[in-house]
Amino acid sequence: MLRLIWNASIRIRTFMRVWMPTNILLDALRTRRGLHWGVPAMLLAVVYFAIAYWCTTLIDAGAPGWLHLIVLLCIINAFKFLIHGPISLVRLIRARRSERRQARVEAGERLAKPWRTPRVPAEYEALPQHEHGPTHLSRTAAAHSA
Repeated sequence: MLRLIWNASIRIRTFMRVWMPTNILLDALRTRRGLHWGVPAMLLAVVYFAIAYWCTTLIDAGAPGWLHLIVLLCIINAFKFLIHGPISLVRLIRARRSERRQARVEAGERLAKPWRTPRVPAEYEALPQHEHGPTHLSRTAAAHSA
């Protein structure tokens, strides 16, 4: 019985994750590119609360009782967006700090060893774009005939 409940909850969660628009939007907001849209996305909570309020007024006026499910769904989605706003702000701050730290480390590695000389080619290593200088002439047939 427990296995049946567990599997059903996994399948319901997967369905909700893949097909419900609010979950798709929240997944997009959790990416690095979408983090800066987390706080403006909190405004969607206002829309969801307004829909929930409108449905409750319809229910009070004699609309069908299944609208209670819509009210519940709207309130859940509104709270999802309300909670996600501050969380995305914290994640954005962390990501920017990490990126800044990484840039400083990379810049520090470039500046840490200014005395480092460029790599000198090995004994028989070819130089790029014929930068051998006049010494390569002695190795050609034209140099022997001259």
